[in-house]
Amino acid sequence: MAGRFTFLKADVLESLDAMELFLPEQLHGLVYSVGSITLKPFGRLTDEDFLKDFQLNVLGAARMIRQAMKPIKNAGGSSIVLISSVAAKTGMPYHASIAAAKGAVEGMALSLAAELAIQHVRVNVVAPSLTDTPLAQALLSTPEKREASGKRHPLGKIGQPEDISRLIAYLLSDDSTWMTGQVIGMDGGLGKLKTS
Repeated sequence: MAGRFTFLKADVLESLDAMELFLPEQLHGLVYSVGSITLKPFGRLTDEDFLKDFQLNVLGAARMIRQAMKPIKNAGGSSIVLISSVAAKTGMPYHASIAAAKGAVEGMALSLAAELAIQHVRVNVVAPSLTDTPLAQALLSTPEKREASGKRHPLGKIGQPEDISRLIAYLLSDDSTWMTGQVIGMDGGLGKLKTS
């Protein structure tokens, strides 16, 4: 299995010119699964916090997609999947910076979906809630924190990486060829339901 994959180490905040030689002639799917968790009271957020979240989440995605646009269009039907957050549409304390950045990701994705539809390129967004990944380690570092985080979700648990990856796999597959311009909450119901 390992022989089927090649990797390019790159920093999305720097030049991605190396991608031009790395990418194949046709690219049937692209996932930009980069994120950040900047949680602070609004009064403690700096311009640098907002800029860093925007650069990583929005400009990084834009740079990556621009570099991949030729092989994506050459594929004659492709899928781009971006990652947002439940915080982009659900008011949550201390999330102003990341919510602003992820809201911009969603807006860019919808515009891109409209622009690329004529070329059969689908663009969709997955908007998870708190998921048990290394990025969330500080928020889930004790049994008490894990329990409290789970209780915030109507389904009573935090997300697992497999929850998100299965949805991404669907959006990349031919099973989703009539789906574009969607922001899909994979959030245990947190974004839409009030159960207590």
